[in-house]
Amino acid sequence: MPQIRVENLTKTFRVAERRAGLTGAFLGLVKRRYRDVHALEGVDFHIEAGELVGYIGPNGAGKSTTIKILSGILVPTSGRCEVNGLVPWRDRIRHVRHIGVVFGQRTQLWWDLPVIESFELLRDIYRIPQPSFRQSCDRLIGLLRLKDLLDVPVRQLSLGQRMRSDLAAALLHSPSILFLDEPTIGLDAVSKLAVRDFVKVLNREHGVTVLLTTHDMDDIEALCDRIIVIGKGQILHDGALETLRAKVNHERHLIVDLDESVDAIDEPGVRTVSREGQRFTLAFDPEAVPAAQLITRLASRYAVKDLVVEHAPIERVIAELYAQNDELES
Repeated sequence: MPQIRVENLTKTFRVAERRAGLTGAFLGLVKRRYRDVHALEGVDFHIEAGELVGYIGPNGAGKSTTIKILSGILVPTSGRCEVNGLVPWRDRIRHVRHIGVVFGQRTQLWWDLPVIESFELLRDIYRIPQPSFRQSCDRLIGLLRLKDLLDVPVRQLSLGQRMRSDLAAALLHSPSILFLDEPTIGLDAVSKLAVRDFVKVLNREHGVTVLLTTHDMDDIEALCDRIIVIGKGQILHDGALETLRAKVNHERHLIVDLDESVDAIDEPGVRTVSREGQRFTLAFDPEAVPAAQLITRLASRYAVKDLVVEHAPIERVIAELYAQNDELES
């Protein structure tokens, strides 16, 4: 039985419209106009225990709305949603005992209190027995390197330090599911790597199910074997990243550093994506032009200093998926 079950989930918001200018403001007081915004339209997916799933899409696609419904914060307009066999918004108290939630742009820590005091308050809120709390807290402090931050007021933490503290706060009660909504937004490279490494350990060594929303495609490639792509409130893809690449874009990129001055590389079945000095990024379809054959041709014609073969960037793959979907709708 799936740990998370979402079937035909819809959510519609009724939004007030205001016309421009003083006249529009007055008319809005007399007779307000509304329009419906369909955030989710028939969303379906199942997640098994222990999976780490990337949930991606553009702004306004419905990612955060889905997370808020799964967390019990929002009530859907229609559809079925169960997490650990519970309906999140109906069984909220029992439900939140088994989930952890981190919103990248919000914190559950108390702004003026030291980090350790926020942890103690959360212990009381979740009614965690002292021995279990001490064991969980010590483990998280070690994994997230928080020892030097425990007596620091939250307002004095850097963004990366606060995010690590928020991750610990979400896991103090040892939830079986972790919802991460943009956990690396605004973080520097070192902090991003720290968060990624922790999420990987949490999922693979401790078996915590993770649903991750992010705009950072490096997070997705580093962590997720399965991705769900949502656009305009509908699921566009659910499966492995490689399956999506094969469905949308067969191209691979060959990055070539030349040891000679060349104006252009002109090869059949190859197009130049970009050029920086004597570094060329070439796109090719490996089914039409095998990589080994292309490399042999280039090495025979040019003084090749270095080269590497890569998949097309995932951002390009996702953008093409959205474009294909827009074409089908138009």
